[in-house]
Amino acid sequence: MPGGVVVLGVIALFVGLGFGVIVPVLPLFAGSFRANDLMIGVVVSAFAAVRLATSPFSNRVMGRIGARATLGAGLLLVSLSSALMGVARSYWWLLGWRAVGGVGSALFTVAAMTVLLAVVPERMRGRATGFYQSGFLIGSMAGPAVGGLLARISLQAPFEFYALTLLVAAVLGLSLLPRDAVRAAAGGGADGVPMRRVLRDSRYRAALVANFAQGWNSTGVRNALIPLVITAGLGLSATWTGTVFAVAAVVQTAAIIPVGRFVDTVGRRPAMLAGALVMAVSLMSVPLSGSIGRVVAAMCVYAVGAAAMSTAPAASVGDATGGVEGGSAVAVFSMCNDAGAIIGPLAAGAVSDALGRAPAFALGVALLLASALVSTRMGPMREPAHRPVPRHRDYRHGD
Repeated sequence: MPGGVVVLGVIALFVGLGFGVIVPVLPLFAGSFRANDLMIGVVVSAFAAVRLATSPFSNRVMGRIGARATLGAGLLLVSLSSALMGVARSYWWLLGWRAVGGVGSALFTVAAMTVLLAVVPERMRGRATGFYQSGFLIGSMAGPAVGGLLARISLQAPFEFYALTLLVAAVLGLSLLPRDAVRAAAGGGADGVPMRRVLRDSRYRAALVANFAQGWNSTGVRNALIPLVITAGLGLSATWTGTVFAVAAVVQTAAIIPVGRFVDTVGRRPAMLAGALVMAVSLMSVPLSGSIGRVVAAMCVYAVGAAAMSTAPAASVGDATGGVEGGSAVAVFSMCNDAGAIIGPLAAGAVSDALGRAPAFALGVALLLASALVSTRMGPMREPAHRPVPRHRDYRHGD
């Protein structure tokens, strides 16, 4: 595994840990300002909404200051916003700095994935993506437990801890990643595939659909509806929701490296097809389960499919761009996931209120089936022969 990928995996670990720390605390902190449920929901979703809106500009920033500096700047911006959220004295102060954090997250997310796809060869993109994702997953699993302990000190403590973890991540990125490992320009450059050609690539289109479906179901269906199935449907306490999600996260973390190897050896198309179908079948079985044991089993199977759907699409983006000058393609790819994460909870809740939970699950399943259908039309894994091969840049050691 190239050194740059290892550094990104460690950075993802710190980012995931900090992000997980504030997950159980943010709604409580917003509620301390007498915010109603809608206002609390706005604070929670503001991060992803602003990240979606600002992702297109991340590539322009990379074109001016380089991917490494963009990654570091994004992490520092989220760190600063988290620290200021911790000292907020009003709801609007909290919301404003939460939104600023979304800008930093857009810079970091696009820059990190651009570097990742550039520093690894085609044959390793699935494993490299899996390694990077596993860092975030491990951090996200440990984060809520740490956040719960810190909340006993004060509701502000988790935000300060989040700021510290991001500061460490920024220092690692700025000091250990190769300088100018990737120099991205909007719309492609002399050494990269133009964005208009990337958009015509069946591999890239399949990755966009898959990432939208992944964001929709992971946030909209899993996070919004499954807790209701467990508490309201089965009559169990919220503790069971945390247990189910924790077990599924462990399974996904354990599966993501082997799945990454499958993506590299067998292919992106089989992984995306199987991942979408596995997620669809397991997700639809949840509202029909009737017992907590079956819900746990279904979510563990879902986690394996989610591991495939979080690695194969990213590797396909690298195949479509050749891993060179891919900032614009990565930004659009990231925006699809954010769009699904924003629209999914709203649509799932609306359908559930109007028609019931099973139709809401079915809507998410339909998107996964659409992703599977699109993936059957993907081209080969190998990069197109007409792509110019860069001769003046060594991605292992910088320019």
